[in-house]
Amino acid sequence: MRAFTSKLISFTIIALLLLFITSCRSVRLLEDNQTLVTKVKLKGIDNAYEEDASEYIQKEIRPNSTINLFIYNFANKQGDHYRTDKIRNVGEAPRLLDSSLIEISRNQIERFLASKGYFNAKVKDSIAIKKQKASITFIVEQGNPFFIRNLEYQIADPKLDSLYKRMSPEFSHLHATMRYDSDSLVYERENIYNLSRRYGYFDFLRQYVRFEVDSAMEGNLVDLKLIIDNPENKASHPISYIDSSFIEIAKSDGSISNLPRKDTLDQAMYYTDHTGKFKAVPLNRYIFQKQGDRYNYDYENLTYDRLYELNTFKGIKVSYTKPDSSHINAHYALIPLKRMANRIEGEYTFNSGRSGFNIGNTYTNRNLFGGSEQLEVKGQFGILFDSQLSGSLFNRVYNRDFQFGASLTIPRLIVPFWIPVMGKNGMPRTVFSTNWQIFDQASTYSNRYFINSISYIWNETRYKVHQLTPILLEYRIGRLDASFKEQLDKEGYRLYIESNDRAYIGLGSQYSYTFNTLRLNSLENFLYFRGTLDVSGNTLGLISSVVDFKKNESGEKTLLGVPYLQYSKVETDFRFYKYFGGERQLVLRINPGVAVPYGNNQNLLIFEKNFYSGGMNGIRAWQARTLGPGGYNRSVLPDSLRLNLRNLDQLGEVKLEANAEYRFKIMNNFFGAKLKGATFIDAGNIWRIKDDGLNPKGQFRWDRFMDQIAIGAGVGFRFDLEYFVFRFDIAAKVRDPQFEGADRWVISEILNSKDFKERYNQTNDPDRYNFVQYNFGIGMPF
Repeated sequence: MRAFTSKLISFTIIALLLLFITSCRSVRLLEDNQTLVTKVKLKGIDNAYEEDASEYIQKEIRPNSTINLFIYNFANKQGDHYRTDKIRNVGEAPRLLDSSLIEISRNQIERFLASKGYFNAKVKDSIAIKKQKASITFIVEQGNPFFIRNLEYQIADPKLDSLYKRMSPEFSHLHATMRYDSDSLVYERENIYNLSRRYGYFDFLRQYVRFEVDSAMEGNLVDLKLIIDNPENKASHPISYIDSSFIEIAKSDGSISNLPRKDTLDQAMYYTDHTGKFKAVPLNRYIFQKQGDRYNYDYENLTYDRLYELNTFKGIKVSYTKPDSSHINAHYALIPLKRMANRIEGEYTFNSGRSGFNIGNTYTNRNLFGGSEQLEVKGQFGILFDSQLSGSLFNRVYNRDFQFGASLTIPRLIVPFWIPVMGKNGMPRTVFSTNWQIFDQASTYSNRYFINSISYIWNETRYKVHQLTPILLEYRIGRLDASFKEQLDKEGYRLYIESNDRAYIGLGSQYSYTFNTLRLNSLENFLYFRGTLDVSGNTLGLISSVVDFKKNESGEKTLLGVPYLQYSKVETDFRFYKYFGGERQLVLRINPGVAVPYGNNQNLLIFEKNFYSGGMNGIRAWQARTLGPGGYNRSVLPDSLRLNLRNLDQLGEVKLEANAEYRFKIMNNFFGAKLKGATFIDAGNIWRIKDDGLNPKGQFRWDRFMDQIAIGAGVGFRFDLEYFVFRFDIAAKVRDPQFEGADRWVISEILNSKDFKERYNQTNDPDRYNFVQYNFGIGMPF
């Protein structure tokens, strides 16, 4: 370990020296009259304002990132100078000293401090130049802040005055004795505008709200007056009510027909459909402003949101006309997406000597029955080749996977009893789905899987989402290769025969609760939680206590000649997001789970319901299904089984994972994408509930599970293209629980990896040991 630490320190010192030398050489490319800005700092300002104030320093005089400047210099160096034509737009051009930009920055910092109540603040600048390198210091004489002495209100409209006084305690930041802050005034104006539009004041403008500030007094005090004016030549602000609503659906290209279909619904809803494909009633369900309702800006936005969530329209525009002074007509102009679409997708996979491809096709009908129902039919075929197998290319096929499924999503809850419309917090959905899978792994086993479900998804609030699947019916037929089955039986691995060479039927239910999904892509402080419960067989278990179900040779009760599943599975995902400003964020995550077979399957949890560890969204230093359970090492397997049992023997009923990831921005424009970075540590494992004899040291025990925690660490890059994020993570194993004692700290062997891998291959061949794992993915890992 000491030798490794010494090498790591040496490597770090060399890397820092190279970066230092590179930055020193940067000034050699400058003209004689140019000076590179290498340091900018603020002096004399409170820590609370330093970060915000630094944003007012002009970007063109902020010091370069050393790496970005090196990239620019490498790409644009021409002799001893920078090229003047065909400049390559990579990295960052040198930030040069500019006195005019310094003056702008100084003035902007003063204005910022004044907006925070420091009316007497003064900012000076100091420039130190040495060998064409400049250090800029902004010296702040902040002074004392001004506080509000008296706060007065002058609201000309009595009704608006009453509304403000009733509702302002919920949003107002203004009060006497507070430090003056112009941001609080802007915040107050915006909230008054939204409040007015929410309570029917359709014509209300932000310009009606203004503030008078009187600072002509001693003691750093100001008097503040909030004024809300009436419209010119009017004694009050008019309140507007919805009269009629007009919904017009154009064709997908925006054109209209000469003979559209027209309907008139209750509450003065006039419906014109130029496509002839939409029904009026389902759309009317998500128009939240009806005749006689007072205009409400929130309901206008809510209508926008729900119509977009139907995933049927690409263009939605709402406009208004005024038939008289107190009424408005709402006009909804909708342009639909193409009703039918077909998408073909493909990917190439490569990992540790295995390569293959997946190709899929998705057909979508976005308005199947005229009520924005969405039908999706998907087919996917994948094949994986293993370079460790001998023979021709076809003999190296490791597995084949064919999946076919269909789902019908209806934008409402279809239940046999009355429920109110539940669209104010999110689009409720009923999903009917069916899926088939045909999977074959060479000389090992085959799987035929059939599953049907009905699910309900609804929002309790904007941030609380429930999903209930009351009916989940599944049927599986698994068959082992005859020679492989004989080999397993001979070696004493009956458990894999019992769990894979069988058929079963499952009838169960699932429920999940998610909190704060909407905030996952935001930069703020929040908590995220997702909990899932999966139970199966309890209803059949109750029926079997009344009806005499037949039993098979293993003593399991059967339905239609097939044993039914009985188990409970719980998993939670809890995260804490901490925002540090400037697109810097820390994410802490813990992900435990447990699955318990009982009743009809008390000694066996089927393969598909087990947990596994590793992969791009878990412990990233391990491939999926190659970690655990516990301290299990595959060297205990006979050589003849080690290849065929790969990805089948490293499963468990208990799961515990934890992650810590720090995210930050590297550059705004990297070949058209925003480049972000991450450093992370992952830890966790899976375990067996019982000692099955097949996974030595794989059972969960309180006195040793901490010693069996795997640890991985690494760095990652995220290429943010706005519509999606492309992710590349590099993770190294730090602690591997399959070894004993100090040998678990495999990070100490990373610089001696060749000898280590040779020793590992002697006991675990054909498994190969990889210290570093590369992960490619779409979207964030969590």
